[in-house]
Amino acid sequence: MVKRAEMTMTVSGRDAFVRDGLTMLSYSALGAYAFWLYAFGPALALLRAELGFSYTMISVYSAAWAAGSVLAGAAFRLLAATIGWRGVLGWSALVTTAGAALFTLTHTVAITVLGAAVMGFAGTTLQTTTQSVLADHHGPRRDQALVEMNIGAGMCAVVAPLALGILPTTTTTWRAAMALPAVGIVVLAVIFRHQSIPAPPSRPPGTKGRRSARLSVACWLLSTLVAVGIGVEFSVVYFGAELLTAAKGLSTSAAATAMTVLYAGILLGRIVGARLTRRKSGHAGILVGLSLAVTLAGLVALWLPDDAAFALLGLFLTGLGIANQFPLALALAFATAPGNTDAANALAQLLGGVLVLAAPFLLGSLADHIGLVAGFAVAPVLTALSGLLLYVALRLERNWLW
Repeated sequence: MVKRAEMTMTVSGRDAFVRDGLTMLSYSALGAYAFWLYAFGPALALLRAELGFSYTMISVYSAAWAAGSVLAGAAFRLLAATIGWRGVLGWSALVTTAGAALFTLTHTVAITVLGAAVMGFAGTTLQTTTQSVLADHHGPRRDQALVEMNIGAGMCAVVAPLALGILPTTTTTWRAAMALPAVGIVVLAVIFRHQSIPAPPSRPPGTKGRRSARLSVACWLLSTLVAVGIGVEFSVVYFGAELLTAAKGLSTSAAATAMTVLYAGILLGRIVGARLTRRKSGHAGILVGLSLAVTLAGLVALWLPDDAAFALLGLFLTGLGIANQFPLALALAFATAPGNTDAANALAQLLGGVLVLAAPFLLGSLADHIGLVAGFAVAPVLTALSGLLLYVALRLERNWLW
Protein backbone atom coordinates (compact mmCIF):
# COMPACT_ATOMS: atom_id res chain seq x y z
CA MET A 1 0.00 0.00 0.00
CA VAL A 2 2.92 2.35 0.59
CA LYS A 3 4.12 1.74 -2.97
CA ARG A 4 0.60 2.37 -4.29
CA ALA A 5 0.42 5.72 -2.49
CA GLU A 6 3.84 6.75 -3.72
CA MET A 7 3.06 5.81 -7.31
CA THR A 8 -0.13 7.86 -7.42
CA MET A 9 1.87 10.96 -6.59
CA THR A 10 4.62 10.47 -9.17
CA VAL A 11 4.47 12.38 -12.42
CA SER A 12 7.23 12.02 -15.03
CA GLY A 13 9.48 10.45 -12.41
CA ARG A 14 9.12 13.35 -9.98
CA ASP A 15 6.95 13.58 -6.88
CA ALA A 16 3.98 15.85 -7.52
CA PHE A 17 1.35 17.04 -5.08
CA VAL A 18 -2.15 16.93 -6.60
CA ARG A 19 -5.15 18.47 -4.83
CA ASP A 20 -7.70 16.11 -6.31
CA GLY A 21 -11.30 15.47 -5.27
CA LEU A 22 -10.38 13.17 -2.40
CA THR A 23 -7.94 15.74 -1.05
CA MET A 24 -10.46 18.59 -1.20
CA LEU A 25 -13.14 16.42 0.43
CA SER A 26 -10.78 15.64 3.31
CA TYR A 27 -9.78 19.29 3.71
CA SER A 28 -13.42 20.44 3.73
CA ALA A 29 -14.66 17.73 6.10
CA LEU A 30 -11.97 18.60 8.63
CA GLY A 31 -12.87 22.28 8.27
CA ALA A 32 -16.46 21.54 9.30
CA TYR A 33 -15.30 19.72 12.42
CA ALA A 34 -12.71 22.40 13.22
CA PHE A 35 -15.42 25.07 13.19
CA TRP A 36 -17.32 23.17 15.89
CA LEU A 37 -14.13 22.54 17.85
CA TYR A 38 -13.06 26.18 17.99
CA ALA A 39 -16.62 27.44 18.50
CA PHE A 40 -17.09 25.13 21.47
CA GLY A 41 -15.36 27.34 24.06
CA PRO A 42 -17.22 30.58 23.20
CA ALA A 43 -20.47 28.61 22.87
CA LEU A 44 -20.02 27.34 26.43
CA ALA A 45 -19.90 30.91 27.72
CA LEU A 46 -23.11 31.74 25.84
CA LEU A 47 -24.78 28.54 27.02
CA ARG A 48 -23.78 29.25 30.61
CA ALA A 49 -25.41 32.69 30.38
CA GLU A 50 -28.66 31.00 29.34
CA LEU A 51 -28.69 27.98 31.66
CA GLY A 52 -26.94 29.55 34.64
CA PHE A 53 -24.59 26.66 35.48
CA SER A 54 -21.39 27.10 37.48
CA TYR A 55 -17.84 27.65 36.26
CA THR A 56 -17.05 24.13 37.41
CA MET A 57 -19.56 22.79 34.87
CA ILE A 58 -17.48 24.33 32.07
CA SER A 59 -14.72 21.87 32.94
CA VAL A 60 -17.29 19.07 32.88
CA TYR A 61 -18.25 19.97 29.31
CA SER A 62 -14.58 20.09 28.28
CA ALA A 63 -13.94 16.75 29.99
CA ALA A 64 -16.92 15.22 28.19
CA TRP A 65 -15.52 16.33 24.82
CA ALA A 66 -12.05 15.04 25.70
CA ALA A 67 -13.46 11.72 26.94
CA GLY A 68 -15.20 11.34 23.58
CA SER A 69 -11.85 11.96 21.87
CA VAL A 70 -10.18 9.24 23.95
CA LEU A 71 -12.94 6.80 23.02
CA ALA A 72 -12.54 7.73 19.36
CA GLY A 73 -8.84 6.93 19.47
CA ALA A 74 -9.53 3.59 21.12
CA ALA A 75 -12.26 2.59 18.65
CA PHE A 76 -10.94 3.97 15.37
CA ARG A 77 -8.99 0.93 14.14
CA LEU A 78 -11.97 -1.36 14.76
CA LEU A 79 -14.36 1.01 12.99
CA ALA A 80 -12.05 1.41 9.99
CA ALA A 81 -11.51 -2.33 9.70
CA THR A 82 -15.24 -3.05 10.00
CA ILE A 83 -16.88 -0.50 7.70
CA GLY A 84 -13.93 1.07 5.84
CA TRP A 85 -12.88 4.68 5.55
CA ARG A 86 -15.86 5.65 3.42
CA GLY A 87 -18.31 4.26 5.96
CA VAL A 88 -16.50 5.85 8.90
CA LEU A 89 -16.31 9.23 7.16
CA GLY A 90 -20.04 9.32 6.39
CA TRP A 91 -21.06 7.93 9.76
CA SER A 92 -18.84 10.27 11.78
CA ALA A 93 -20.02 13.35 9.85
CA LEU A 94 -23.66 12.41 10.51
CA VAL A 95 -23.14 11.66 14.20
CA THR A 96 -21.09 14.83 14.77
CA THR A 97 -23.98 16.81 13.32
CA ALA A 98 -26.37 15.00 15.65
CA GLY A 99 -24.13 15.84 18.62
CA ALA A 100 -24.07 19.50 17.60
CA ALA A 101 -27.87 19.42 17.43
CA LEU A 102 -28.07 18.01 20.97
CA PHE A 103 -25.69 20.69 22.20
CA THR A 104 -27.41 23.64 20.55
CA LEU A 105 -31.11 22.77 20.31
CA THR A 106 -31.72 21.45 23.82
CA HIS A 107 -31.91 23.48 27.02
CA THR A 108 -30.86 21.11 29.79
CA VAL A 109 -27.38 20.61 31.18
CA ALA A 110 -27.44 16.81 30.98
CA ILE A 111 -28.40 16.68 27.28
CA THR A 112 -25.96 19.41 26.26
CA VAL A 113 -23.12 17.59 28.08
CA LEU A 114 -24.12 14.46 26.15
CA GLY A 115 -23.98 16.51 22.96
CA ALA A 116 -20.44 17.64 23.82
CA ALA A 117 -19.34 14.03 24.37
CA VAL A 118 -20.90 12.93 21.07
CA MET A 119 -19.16 15.76 19.21
CA GLY A 120 -15.87 14.83 20.85
CA PHE A 121 -16.21 11.18 19.86
CA ALA A 122 -17.63 11.49 16.34
CA GLY A 123 -15.75 14.68 15.48
CA THR A 124 -12.40 13.20 16.48
CA THR A 125 -13.28 10.10 14.45
CA LEU A 126 -14.00 12.36 11.46
CA GLN A 127 -10.65 14.11 11.93
CA THR A 128 -8.77 10.83 12.30
CA THR A 129 -10.38 9.38 9.17
CA THR A 130 -9.46 12.34 6.98
CA GLN A 131 -5.88 12.22 8.29
CA SER A 132 -5.56 8.51 7.50
CA VAL A 133 -7.06 8.95 4.04
CA LEU A 134 -4.70 11.81 3.18
CA ALA A 135 -1.61 10.12 4.60
CA ASP A 136 -2.22 6.98 2.55
CA HIS A 137 -3.30 8.87 -0.57
CA HIS A 138 -0.32 11.23 -0.71
CA GLY A 139 2.38 8.86 0.52
CA PRO A 140 5.74 10.66 0.74
CA ARG A 141 3.99 14.05 0.43
CA ARG A 142 1.78 13.38 3.45
CA ASP A 143 3.50 16.15 5.42
CA GLN A 144 2.34 18.80 2.93
CA ALA A 145 -1.18 17.35 2.83
CA LEU A 146 -1.56 17.33 6.61
CA VAL A 147 -0.17 20.86 6.99
CA GLU A 148 -2.42 22.24 4.24
CA MET A 149 -5.44 20.52 5.75
CA ASN A 150 -4.81 22.29 9.04
CA ILE A 151 -4.73 25.73 7.40
CA GLY A 152 -8.50 25.48 7.15
CA ALA A 153 -8.65 24.55 10.82
CA GLY A 154 -6.58 27.63 11.62
CA MET A 155 -8.99 29.83 9.67
CA CYS A 156 -11.90 28.32 11.62
CA ALA A 157 -10.09 29.18 14.86
CA VAL A 158 -10.42 32.84 13.86
CA VAL A 159 -13.80 32.74 12.12
CA ALA A 160 -15.81 30.54 14.51
CA PRO A 161 -15.60 32.78 17.61
CA LEU A 162 -16.31 35.83 15.45
CA ALA A 163 -19.41 34.19 13.98
CA LEU A 164 -20.72 33.32 17.44
CA GLY A 165 -20.15 36.89 18.57
CA ILE A 166 -21.57 38.64 15.51
CA LEU A 167 -24.75 36.66 14.80
CA PRO A 168 -26.43 37.42 18.16
CA THR A 169 -26.23 41.12 17.25
CA THR A 170 -28.46 40.44 14.24
CA THR A 171 -31.95 38.98 14.15
CA THR A 172 -30.66 35.46 14.82
CA THR A 173 -28.80 33.71 17.70
CA TRP A 174 -25.42 32.07 18.26
CA ARG A 175 -27.08 28.73 17.47
CA ALA A 176 -27.28 29.74 13.81
CA ALA A 177 -23.47 29.86 13.70
CA MET A 178 -23.29 26.33 15.13
CA ALA A 179 -25.50 25.18 12.25
CA LEU A 180 -23.10 26.41 9.55
CA PRO A 181 -20.86 23.27 9.57
CA ALA A 182 -23.96 21.08 9.25
CA VAL A 183 -24.94 22.98 6.11
CA GLY A 184 -21.41 22.55 4.83
CA ILE A 185 -21.54 18.78 5.42
CA VAL A 186 -24.77 18.52 3.43
CA VAL A 187 -23.15 20.44 0.56
CA LEU A 188 -20.11 18.13 0.68
CA ALA A 189 -22.34 15.06 0.63
CA VAL A 190 -23.98 16.32 -2.57
CA ILE A 191 -20.81 17.47 -4.35
CA PHE A 192 -18.70 14.43 -3.48
CA ARG A 193 -21.40 11.75 -3.47
CA HIS A 194 -19.60 9.83 -6.23
CA GLN A 195 -16.09 10.40 -4.89
CA SER A 196 -14.10 7.19 -4.58
CA ILE A 197 -12.57 6.65 -1.13
CA PRO A 198 -9.97 3.86 -0.83
CA ALA A 199 -10.11 1.06 1.69
CA PRO A 200 -7.69 1.13 4.64
CA PRO A 201 -4.28 -0.33 3.78
CA SER A 202 -3.77 -4.03 4.25
CA ARG A 203 -1.65 -5.29 7.10
CA PRO A 204 2.10 -5.08 6.64
CA PRO A 205 3.53 -8.17 4.90
CA GLY A 206 4.65 -10.93 7.22
CA THR A 207 2.45 -9.87 10.16
CA LYS A 208 -0.43 -11.81 11.57
CA GLY A 209 -2.90 -11.28 14.35
CA ARG A 210 -1.68 -9.08 17.15
CA ARG A 211 1.78 -8.69 15.68
CA SER A 212 0.32 -6.37 13.02
CA ALA A 213 -0.70 -3.93 15.74
CA ARG A 214 2.83 -3.54 17.08
CA LEU A 215 4.25 -0.12 16.42
CA SER A 216 7.90 0.84 16.64
CA VAL A 217 9.36 2.72 19.60
CA ALA A 218 9.87 5.72 17.31
CA CYS A 219 6.17 5.69 16.40
CA TRP A 220 5.21 5.64 20.07
CA LEU A 221 7.55 8.53 20.81
CA LEU A 222 6.27 10.60 17.88
CA SER A 223 2.63 9.83 18.75
CA THR A 224 3.36 11.01 22.28
CA LEU A 225 4.94 14.14 20.79
CA VAL A 226 1.71 14.77 18.86
CA ALA A 227 -0.31 14.35 22.06
CA VAL A 228 1.92 16.60 24.16
CA GLY A 229 1.63 19.33 21.53
CA ILE A 230 -2.16 19.10 21.72
CA GLY A 231 -2.02 19.28 25.51
CA VAL A 232 0.20 22.37 25.44
CA GLU A 233 -2.04 24.09 22.88
CA PHE A 234 -5.18 23.54 24.96
CA SER A 235 -3.37 24.63 28.12
CA VAL A 236 -2.60 27.96 26.46
CA VAL A 237 -6.14 28.21 25.05
CA TYR A 238 -7.71 27.57 28.47
CA PHE A 239 -5.33 29.61 30.64
CA GLY A 240 -3.73 32.16 28.30
CA ALA A 241 -6.32 34.87 28.95
CA GLU A 242 -6.20 34.18 32.70
CA LEU A 243 -2.41 34.57 32.66
CA LEU A 244 -2.62 37.87 30.78
CA THR A 245 -5.06 39.11 33.42
CA ALA A 246 -3.26 37.80 36.51
CA ALA A 247 0.34 38.53 35.52
CA LYS A 248 0.22 41.24 32.88
CA GLY A 249 -2.54 43.47 34.22
CA LEU A 250 -4.95 43.24 31.27
CA SER A 251 -8.67 43.47 31.89
CA THR A 252 -10.72 40.32 31.38
CA SER A 253 -12.24 41.56 28.12
CA ALA A 254 -8.89 42.79 26.79
CA ALA A 255 -7.23 39.47 27.64
CA ALA A 256 -9.98 37.51 25.89
CA THR A 257 -9.60 39.69 22.80
CA ALA A 258 -5.81 39.33 22.94
CA MET A 259 -6.14 35.57 22.49
CA THR A 260 -6.86 36.33 18.83
CA VAL A 261 -3.10 36.93 18.57
CA LEU A 262 -2.54 33.22 19.34
CA TYR A 263 -4.94 32.11 16.60
CA ALA A 264 -3.43 34.57 14.14
CA GLY A 265 -0.03 33.06 14.86
CA ILE A 266 -1.41 29.55 14.32
CA LEU A 267 -2.96 30.54 10.99
CA LEU A 268 0.20 32.28 9.75
CA GLY A 269 2.34 29.37 10.94
CA ARG A 270 0.30 26.88 8.95
CA ILE A 271 0.45 29.01 5.81
CA VAL A 272 4.23 29.25 6.14
CA GLY A 273 4.42 25.54 6.95
CA ALA A 274 2.52 24.67 3.79
CA ARG A 275 5.02 26.63 1.70
CA LEU A 276 7.99 25.02 3.43
CA THR A 277 6.68 21.47 3.04
CA ARG A 278 5.90 22.18 -0.62
CA ARG A 279 9.53 23.14 -1.21
CA LYS A 280 11.25 20.80 1.24
CA SER A 281 9.07 17.72 1.48
CA GLY A 282 10.78 14.99 3.49
CA HIS A 283 12.32 17.41 6.01
CA ALA A 284 9.49 17.14 8.55
CA GLY A 285 11.90 16.24 11.36
CA ILE A 286 13.84 19.49 10.98
CA LEU A 287 10.63 21.53 10.68
CA VAL A 288 9.19 19.98 13.85
CA GLY A 289 12.40 20.84 15.68
CA LEU A 290 12.17 24.46 14.51
CA SER A 291 8.50 24.60 15.49
CA LEU A 292 9.31 23.36 19.00
CA ALA A 293 12.06 25.96 19.37
CA VAL A 294 9.72 28.80 18.35
CA THR A 295 6.96 27.50 20.63
CA LEU A 296 9.33 27.28 23.59
CA ALA A 297 10.58 30.83 22.99
CA GLY A 298 7.00 32.09 22.81
CA LEU A 299 5.93 30.28 25.98
CA VAL A 300 8.90 31.62 27.92
CA ALA A 301 8.14 35.17 26.72
CA LEU A 302 4.50 34.74 27.72
CA TRP A 303 5.39 33.23 31.08
CA LEU A 304 8.23 35.43 32.30
CA PRO A 305 7.35 38.63 34.16
CA ASP A 306 7.36 41.54 31.74
CA ASP A 307 5.03 44.05 30.14
CA ALA A 308 1.88 43.12 28.23
CA ALA A 309 3.37 43.90 24.81
CA PHE A 310 6.16 41.38 25.34
CA ALA A 311 3.58 38.82 26.48
CA LEU A 312 1.53 39.37 23.31
CA LEU A 313 4.65 38.78 21.24
CA GLY A 314 5.12 35.57 23.18
CA LEU A 315 1.52 34.58 22.50
CA PHE A 316 2.00 35.15 18.77
CA LEU A 317 5.25 33.15 18.72
CA THR A 318 3.55 30.35 20.61
CA GLY A 319 0.84 30.15 17.95
CA LEU A 320 3.40 30.43 15.16
CA GLY A 321 5.42 27.55 16.56
CA ILE A 322 2.66 25.25 17.69
CA ALA A 323 0.83 25.58 14.37
CA ASN A 324 2.68 22.77 12.60
CA GLN A 325 3.68 20.50 15.47
CA PHE A 326 0.53 18.42 15.18
CA PRO A 327 0.46 17.79 11.39
CA LEU A 328 4.21 17.38 10.95
CA ALA A 329 4.77 15.16 13.98
CA LEU A 330 1.76 13.11 12.87
CA ALA A 331 3.30 12.76 9.39
CA LEU A 332 6.49 11.49 11.01
CA ALA A 333 4.53 9.00 13.11
CA PHE A 334 2.79 7.73 9.95
CA ALA A 335 6.14 7.36 8.23
CA THR A 336 7.31 4.98 10.96
CA ALA A 337 4.26 2.74 10.41
CA PRO A 338 4.04 1.93 6.68
CA GLY A 339 0.89 -0.03 5.94
CA ASN A 340 -0.28 0.49 9.52
CA THR A 341 -1.42 4.10 9.35
CA ASP A 342 -4.69 3.50 11.18
CA ALA A 343 -2.87 2.06 14.21
CA ALA A 344 -0.47 5.01 14.40
CA ASN A 345 -3.31 7.49 13.91
CA ALA A 346 -5.48 5.85 16.56
CA LEU A 347 -2.60 5.86 19.03
CA ALA A 348 -1.89 9.56 18.46
CA GLN A 349 -5.57 10.48 18.89
CA LEU A 350 -5.94 8.32 22.00
CA LEU A 351 -2.89 9.88 23.64
CA GLY A 352 -4.02 13.31 22.46
CA GLY A 353 -7.38 12.94 24.19
CA VAL A 354 -5.63 11.91 27.40
CA LEU A 355 -3.29 14.93 27.26
CA VAL A 356 -6.19 17.31 26.57
CA LEU A 357 -7.64 16.09 29.86
CA ALA A 358 -4.40 15.83 31.81
CA ALA A 359 -2.31 18.87 30.84
CA PRO A 360 -4.89 21.63 31.57
CA PHE A 361 -5.98 19.77 34.73
CA LEU A 362 -2.38 19.61 35.96
CA LEU A 363 -1.84 23.28 35.15
CA GLY A 364 -5.06 24.28 36.89
CA SER A 365 -4.30 22.18 39.97
CA LEU A 366 -0.83 23.68 40.30
CA ALA A 367 -2.28 27.16 39.80
CA ASP A 368 -4.67 26.62 42.71
CA HIS A 369 -1.79 25.60 45.00
CA ILE A 370 1.21 27.68 43.93
CA GLY A 371 -0.31 30.38 41.74
CA LEU A 372 -1.10 30.66 38.04
CA VAL A 373 2.26 32.09 36.99
CA ALA A 374 4.21 29.25 38.62
CA GLY A 375 1.70 26.65 37.46
CA PHE A 376 1.96 27.83 33.86
CA ALA A 377 5.53 26.49 33.83
CA VAL A 378 3.89 23.18 32.86
CA ALA A 379 3.57 24.43 29.26
CA PRO A 380 7.25 25.23 28.55
CA VAL A 381 8.40 22.13 30.45
CA LEU A 382 6.18 19.90 28.30
CA THR A 383 7.45 21.61 25.16
CA ALA A 384 11.06 21.01 26.21
CA LEU A 385 10.14 17.37 26.84
CA SER A 386 8.76 17.25 23.30
CA GLY A 387 12.16 18.23 21.99
CA LEU A 388 13.68 15.27 23.80
CA LEU A 389 11.05 12.93 22.35
CA LEU A 390 11.77 14.21 18.85
CA TYR A 391 15.54 13.84 19.28
CA VAL A 392 15.30 10.22 20.45
CA ALA A 393 12.81 9.29 17.72
CA LEU A 394 14.97 10.81 15.00
CA ARG A 395 18.02 9.02 16.36
CA LEU A 396 16.14 5.73 16.16
CA GLU A 397 15.13 6.43 12.54
CA ARG A 398 18.19 8.50 11.58
CA ASN A 399 18.50 7.01 8.09
CA TRP A 400 15.52 8.86 6.62
CA LEU A 401 13.46 11.03 8.95
CA TRP A 402 15.75 14.04 8.58
